[in-house]
Amino acid sequence: MSARSIRGMAAATLATTLAITAAACSNPVATTTCSAGDSAVVGIAYEPESLSPLLGYGKDGNSKIFDGLLAFDGDMRLKPALAVELPRVSPDGLTYTYRLRKGVKFSDGKPFTAKDVVFTYRTILDKRTNNASKTELEALKDVRAAGDDTVVFTLKYPYAPFAERTVLGIAPEHVAGKQDVNSGPFTTRPIGTGPYVLTDWSRGEKIAFKANPGYWGGAPKVKKFTMAIIKDDDVRATRLRSGDLDGAILPPNLAKGFKGDRARRTFEATSYDYRLVTLPTHNPVTGDTAVRRALDVAVDRRAMVDRILEGAGKPAYGPVPTDSEWFTRGTERAHDLAAAEKILDGAGWKPGPDGIRVKDGVRAAFPLWYLSGDKLRQEHALAYASDAKKAGIDIRTQAGTWEVIEPRMKHDAVLAGGGSPGDPDFDQYLLLKSSLGGDGFNNMGWYDNPAVDKALDEGRRTDDKAARKAAYDTVQRELVKNPGYTFLTHIDHLYVVNDAWDGMSTQVEPHDHGLASGPWWNVENWIPKSTKGTQNTKDTDGTKGTSSTKGTEGAEK
Repeated sequence: MSARSIRGMAAATLATTLAITAAACSNPVATTTCSAGDSAVVGIAYEPESLSPLLGYGKDGNSKIFDGLLAFDGDMRLKPALAVELPRVSPDGLTYTYRLRKGVKFSDGKPFTAKDVVFTYRTILDKRTNNASKTELEALKDVRAAGDDTVVFTLKYPYAPFAERTVLGIAPEHVAGKQDVNSGPFTTRPIGTGPYVLTDWSRGEKIAFKANPGYWGGAPKVKKFTMAIIKDDDVRATRLRSGDLDGAILPPNLAKGFKGDRARRTFEATSYDYRLVTLPTHNPVTGDTAVRRALDVAVDRRAMVDRILEGAGKPAYGPVPTDSEWFTRGTERAHDLAAAEKILDGAGWKPGPDGIRVKDGVRAAFPLWYLSGDKLRQEHALAYASDAKKAGIDIRTQAGTWEVIEPRMKHDAVLAGGGSPGDPDFDQYLLLKSSLGGDGFNNMGWYDNPAVDKALDEGRRTDDKAARKAAYDTVQRELVKNPGYTFLTHIDHLYVVNDAWDGMSTQVEPHDHGLASGPWWNVENWIPKSTKGTQNTKDTDGTKGTSSTKGTEGAEK
C-alpha cells in the first residue's frame, strides 16, 4: 500500500506560481533561460513523504533525481542504468554480481562508486531506517563492494524478482551517510546521479527540477520540469485548460473534456492500480467473515467500470489484474445480491425495522472514508455504499485527509488504492502479511490469514515459477473465502498533455501515478518540437507516444 502522500493545498499561491512559470517559458519576448518546449509544468495529485531513496522514494524507478543499478524500459523490461549490463546470477540463484558504469558523478561533482551502492542497501535494511518497503529486500543477506566498479549481492534464498528490486535509486554515502537517515536534510534536499536536480520543494504546492548538465546519459532537452501538487481533480483540469499546466492526470469524466483538442494529446496507460475497501479485522461488522463475503458479491464491479471509469479499467477481484499471467482463473466474483442476502441470513444477520441488518445487538453499519478531492475514490465509495445498502448494510461515506483518516484505519473502512507491476510479491506481501498489520499503510485492514501468510512466504522463497504460481493461486483463492478487502476496479490512468514534444509514451504503471509515471516517466528523453520541426523522433527505448497511447502489460503480477 502506498505511503501517505497528501498535504494541505495553497491554491492561490500555486495558481500564481504556475501562471508565472508558464508565461515565462512560453512568451517569446520574455527574458528567460528557456524557450518554448524547454520547460514543462505538470499537475499531479500526490506528493511523497520524502525524496530519499533510503526511505522508499523512487523504489520502482523513474525518480528523476536518482538512478538505480537497473531501470525499466517502455515495455517494462530491465535495462542497465548505473550498471553497465544486467547482473550475472550464480547457478543457485543466490549471488548477483553487477559491474558499474565508470565516470558517473553525483550532481555535486563527487564520483559514484560501489561504496554508494553498499551504503544504500545496507542503510535501507538497517532496523533504524523508517522505510516501509524494506521487507521487499528481506531476501538480501549481504552486499559488498569488489573494488570501485563491482558490487556483489548475496541472498538468503533464491528470490526470483531480486533484479527488479535494483531499480531503486542509489544515495551518495558522502552526503546521506553523515546525517540522520530519517530526518536529515537529505530527505528534502537530495543529491543523486539522475537526469534532474531538485531546485525547490514547496510542500503542498510543487516539486521543481532543472536538467543535470553532467548527466551520464546526456543533458535533457527539457531544462526545467515542475510537478504541481494539485489534490483536487477539478482544479487540475481547470489549470490545464487555462494554460497554467502543460499536462495533468485526470479522471475519465474530466479527460474527455479535452477530446478533439488538437493542441493536446490524451494518453491512456494500463496500470496495476486498484481501488479497494479495507475491512478492518478490529471492527465488529467488517471483521465478520460473513459480512466480508456478502459485500464481495453484493458489489457491482462492472457497473463501476462502465459508469465511474467510463470503460477505462476492469473489475478487480484481488491485487492481480485479470489479464495478468498471475491471475487465478475461477476467482472472479459475479454481482449477486441474492447470494449476499443468503450469506447474511445464514450467519444470523437479520433485517431490522429500517431494513438494516442486526446480529447480537450489533447493527450492520460502519463508516467508509475516502480522500478529499479525489472524485474517483468518492464515486467508488458512493457506489459501494449503495450496493451494500441493498443487502442491508449501512455504510456512511466520509471525506478526509490522510491526517484525519490514518488514526481511524484500525476500526474504520477506507477507500484505498495500491498496486505494483513487476512481480506478485511486491504488492501482495505488504498488503496481506499479518505481521504488517498496523504498520503504517501496509496491511491497512489488519488482515490475518495463516494460509495466506504461508503462501506469501512460499511465493517469495523460491525461484521456481510453477511453485510460485501455486502459492499466489492459494492467496487469491483464500481471498474468496475470507476477502479482508473488497477489491473493486483496476484503473487505466488518463493523462492530457500539450503536444509540444516528441518522445512521450507510457509504461505499465503502479498505484503511485503521476509522480514517477505518466507520459513524463521519460521526460529526460523528450525533444521539443520547436527545435526540430515536424520530424518524428523516438526516445531511447524506441517507443513513441500517439494520440491515444496505451501501455503494454507487464511481464508479471
